Amino acid sequence: MSKRSDMPDTEARAKTPVDFWFDPLCPWAWMTSRWMLEVEKVRDVEVRWHVMSLAVLNEDRLEELPEVYRELLGPKGFAPVRVVTAAQQKHGDEAVGKLYTALGTRFHNKGEGPTREAIAGALADAGLPAELIDFADSDEYDHLLRASHNDGIRRVGQEVGTPVISVPGADGEVAFFGPVVTPTPRGEAAARLWDGTLLVASTPGFFEIKRTRTAEPQFD
Repeated sequence: MSKRSDMPDTEARAKTPVDFWFDPLCPWAWMTSRWMLEVEKVRDVEVRWHVMSLAVLNEDRLEELPEVYRELLGPKGFAPVRVVTAAQQKHGDEAVGKLYTALGTRFHNKGEGPTREAIAGALADAGLPAELIDFADSDEYDHLLRASHNDGIRRVGQEVGTPVISVPGADGEVAFFGPVVTPTPRGEAAARLWDGTLLVASTPGFFEIKRTRTAEPQFD
């Protein structure tokens, strides 16, 4: 007679880590991040949040960009990711996701934009110390910010933006930019998009699928 297992049939399986690189400035990355939170509910995955920086990505071509983007991605563009990086260093990895949610809600859903006041408000919303706002103007952790940025971007190349997603696959890492989607898929729709994205991204030699955007981000 075989030994009876005392473990329940519903024992939780180890969740697959999904590494997600974001810049709080980007509304499309924000949409994708909310989708990933939906995916966590319907698939055995766990999101690990990391910063990347559109200011770093574009610093060598800033003068080529339209004025509105030069303003957004210039020195002021470092403020949110600097604060997130400082929060991670002082309060651990769990602070990253909480602060990103607070920043994105204020920047995008509430339409406050990436102002110093919005960053300060997000720190309060996330239950983090107000003095972290001082790091918005500090380069103390810029070496860590850039290291995180480079870690994400090396997986997909320089010709993309935010977000970058990386998942361990059967034949090695699967990494990609996007998906770009609005509104945020929920429930089974989120699951289908996740399954389909992994299917195409894990196909050897697959590089791109795209169509013209016909809608702006639709925030909840």
